[in-house]
Amino acid sequence: MAGGEEDDDYMGDISLFIPPEDSTLSKKKFTSKENEHPLAPKLKRPKTLSWQEHRQLEKERKQREEDEQTKARLDAAIPESNLGFRMLRQMGYKPGTALGKEGCGMAEPVGLEIRRSRAGIGRETPVEAALRKEREAAERLRVQEEDMVADFGSRQRTRWKEKKIVGDYRKAEVALAQLENREVLEAKKEDEEDENDKAEEEEEEEVVITEEDLREILMKLREDHYYCLYCGCQYESEGALQSSCPGLFEEDH
Repeated sequence: MAGGEEDDDYMGDISLFIPPEDSTLSKKKFTSKENEHPLAPKLKRPKTLSWQEHRQLEKERKQREEDEQTKARLDAAIPESNLGFRMLRQMGYKPGTALGKEGCGMAEPVGLEIRRSRAGIGRETPVEAALRKEREAAERLRVQEEDMVADFGSRQRTRWKEKKIVGDYRKAEVALAQLENREVLEAKKEDEEDENDKAEEEEEEEVVITEEDLREILMKLREDHYYCLYCGCQYESEGALQSSCPGLFEEDH
């Protein structure tokens, strides 16, 4: 080689040995990721049904269509061209009226209930059983509420009657004491009593006054003094008491 000429370095340019990059591949590689929104929801693949599920859905669809067609035919009136309808017309039947000579028979045909379950006639379907249980639970709750209301009313009436008996007995005691010219001792609570004394008085057992006790004191007033507590007056004699007084208790007046 000549000394003044510079040799070409054939290893200097490595790009000569690299194949050119396909622009279409680079676009496909980066376009989808660049255009994808970071907050975009990821679409889920729809769940595919098995052939058994497809078959079951198709069977239920056909059953619904058959039921709708059957109900539509039942709701439709029997045409006058029907042989049975013409026979009824010849025997005096008029559309819209009841059957029978005196018109006391059936006015509507026997209803039809479509049953898709394999249970025997008269046996409840699962839906009917669930509805029956709901009705029974509602009925039990209603009866329980009525019993509670009745029990509460009974207890209130009993409590009111007991208070009424005690009040009438106290009035009868006062009337008897006045007729016998005795002094009535009434217990009065003083304002200066200590709280301990009040607590002790509340703890004391009260005397129970029954309806029999009230009857005895009322009979004593009537027999000894010809006096009726509910009439509020003293009669001259036993005969006047028997003829003018309606009865022994307040309910009789």
